[in-house]
This record gives sequence, C-alpha cells and structure tokens, in this order.
Amino acid sequence: MKRIFAVRAGLEDLERIVPLFDEYRIFYRQESDRASARAFLEDRLRREESVIFLAVHEDGEGGNHAVGFTQLYPSFSSVTMQRLWILNDLYVTETARKSGAGALLMETAREFAKETGTKGLTLTTWTDNFTAQRLYEKQGYIKDDEFYSYNLFF
Repeated sequence: MKRIFAVRAGLEDLERIVPLFDEYRIFYRQESDRASARAFLEDRLRREESVIFLAVHEDGEGGNHAVGFTQLYPSFSSVTMQRLWILNDLYVTETARKSGAGALLMETAREFAKETGTKGLTLTTWTDNFTAQRLYEKQGYIKDDEFYSYNLFF
C-alpha cells in the first residue's frame, strides 16, 4: 500500500534533502548549486538553527523517497514576548503535487509549533503564487492586511 508520511530530518537525511532544496531554489529563480545547498543545510542542521520535515512517499515495495520538505526557523515576538516559527520553505516535487504532501507538511509544522509551546507560525510567499496561497488559506493561515513587509538586502 502506497502512502505519504512526514519525518523530522536529521544529518543522516542530508542527501535526500539537497535535491529538493535545490529544486526549491530553482523554483525561486536561483541557479542550481547542490554543493552550496548541501553546505548550507548541513550548517543549519549541525547548529540546530532550523528544523526540517520531509514528506516521504512509500512505494509499497519496501522503498521510499522524499517528495517534499518544509524548513522552519525560530524567531520571537517582542510584542507578545513569545517564541514563534518562521515557515521559511515549503516545497513538493512536481510529480507529488496534489498528493496531499504539502498539506501533510503544513500540518506537521503546525503540530510541531504547538508541541514546542510557541505562539504559532508565520510565512511569506510571492504575491502570484496562488497555488501556495490556496493551500495556506485552506490550512487556516490568514493573509496579513495590517502590516507591510520591508527588506534591506546587501
């Protein structure tokens, strides 16, 4: 029986995460760079600076492969004086879209945020990423129309 399940990734999963992370970056119009992706992810995991969950597809014959991931970064709200998680990355391979993998990863992130006693989750997405926006709204996320986001990049 085929199924998709979520697991928290560790260093032992690095080689399964790297191709997904590289595809994610390409989606956001970045050049493919698996070596740098591997170094970046290894650093985050070794330093415990992020939490990564994988969506894993079980093929029914004893094998499985990762079809998506989400990466969370810790943050804080000074106003409420509580911790929160930034859901920074969510990616599902093109062949696994509409399989429920994205919703599973979102629900896994939600449960993790609750279990760690945080205020909640926050995320941003491109204004024209309507597929992702529908998923987020279906999961109960509310589009912010109260605050503007500003960035200063170097």
